[in-house]
Amino acid sequence: MEEVIRALLEPITEELGLDIIKISLGSGRNQLLRVMVDQTGGVDSDILARVSRGLALQLDAEDLIPGAYRLEVTSPGLDYAFETMADFERYNGNWVKAYFVDGRTVEGRNLGPLASGDGFTLQVEGKRPSDKHDEVIFLNEITKVVRAINWKEVSSRK
Repeated sequence: MEEVIRALLEPITEELGLDIIKISLGSGRNQLLRVMVDQTGGVDSDILARVSRGLALQLDAEDLIPGAYRLEVTSPGLDYAFETMADFERYNGNWVKAYFVDGRTVEGRNLGPLASGDGFTLQVEGKRPSDKHDEVIFLNEITKVVRAINWKEVSSRK
């Protein structure tokens, strides 16, 4: 069912320059169809509303989901855990926090996925500007990666 919904959604998202991040359809009497979209620079509530209206019209015309359902169109928040290499590409240049299997965490600027598809490069800042270095992180070393806020960068803008 998610693939059929994706086919209905793609013309809408392509027109708006959006990426489809995730589609999930719950089960039960009052099903929840959750669609997550994003684009470089983020999305605002107007774009989410346009996607929601367009998809709702398509779903109602096709009568795909039997019975009542709720449609929720969102964008990934800072706590969205990267799931695919496309996420590392999409958020290339963003500040991220990597959670390692051994319990440690490292923050830095995501420099994108490795060509091999089994990791990504993180630019880690040190205490001094000369301490900045790139670190290759393999997916089997981490439990999750999320976008984060570089508070040092935020405070220097004031």
